[in-house]
Amino acid sequence: MNIRESLEERELENLSPFASCSRHSRGRDRQEEECDIRTAYQRDRDRILHSKSFRRLKDKTQVFLAPQGDHYRNRLTHTLEVSQTARTIAKALQLNEDLVEAIALGHDLGHTPFGHAGEHALNRVSKGGFAHNQQSVRVVEVLEKSGYGLNLTWEVRDGIRNHRTSGTPHTLEGQIVRLCDKISYIHHDMDDAQRAGMLTEDDIPITLRMLLGYNTKERLNTLIHDIVDSSVGQDKICMSQDVEEAMMDLRSIMFQNVYRNPIAKVEEEKAHNMLIQLFHYYMENPKAMSKEYRELISCQGEPLERVVCDYISGMTDQYSMDKFNHIFVPKCWSVY
Repeated sequence: MNIRESLEERELENLSPFASCSRHSRGRDRQEEECDIRTAYQRDRDRILHSKSFRRLKDKTQVFLAPQGDHYRNRLTHTLEVSQTARTIAKALQLNEDLVEAIALGHDLGHTPFGHAGEHALNRVSKGGFAHNQQSVRVVEVLEKSGYGLNLTWEVRDGIRNHRTSGTPHTLEGQIVRLCDKISYIHHDMDDAQRAGMLTEDDIPITLRMLLGYNTKERLNTLIHDIVDSSVGQDKICMSQDVEEAMMDLRSIMFQNVYRNPIAKVEEEKAHNMLIQLFHYYMENPKAMSKEYRELISCQGEPLERVVCDYISGMTDQYSMDKFNHIFVPKCWSVY
């Protein structure tokens, strides 16, 4: 018995009956030889961690566009916070931490530059629509490895696809990530908003603070404990009714004070319009895209519109601005 097989045995012996054990995975689209020291979900986690799309997350907006400050979150730090919170809950419930981590690290790989403003822009101009969760699956199935994808297990792809509120993950590990994504962005976006002076503790009703906690740290602790307490021994991941309602009230406060803040929306509108112009430009000039994207059209028969969305959604904030300036902003002429 090699190390991987020992780890699989340990999962079967120690994890909850409701856990997704590596040995029982539905497998990959393309069969491949198993690793002798890592389980299938550990390999998936490592493939995501070493991917180009994962590295690009550090230069993509979470909430604040190009913030002037070292401590504001970006899409990468959001991903890491989701992963940490999800692993804490998975460990407490004796579920598969490796599967949780792989889903969490991959859930936002398909996010556009400038966060949801970019997602809305591509969804508006693409006839086929655009959703970052579906794009994240496309990244791991097609776009990584020059069109061959990462060949991840079914369970990881299912968790990535269904991490939005409207999704229904088939594993408890996927359900954990789905909840932790919401918990994490409410928690850290509120923390960033307070740092930016857009929100104070006094903007949060005292009834919510009495129930959840009097600062962001206490509230995160309350939400995590509530999920664990409500889900232990259950075949689903859930929260108590009063805490879940309070969490959604916090989310509403964030939409009212931060996500729809007029000051922030002005800059989002600029980013939105910029990406729409880039979309139309590349639709008319597909040869201006990188070689790997052109080959998706010429070698794999992918539709032009789909590949243009792939190209733009893969950009970082700064790269998209650089491309826009290069294409649309005139340069000063000089004889020197």
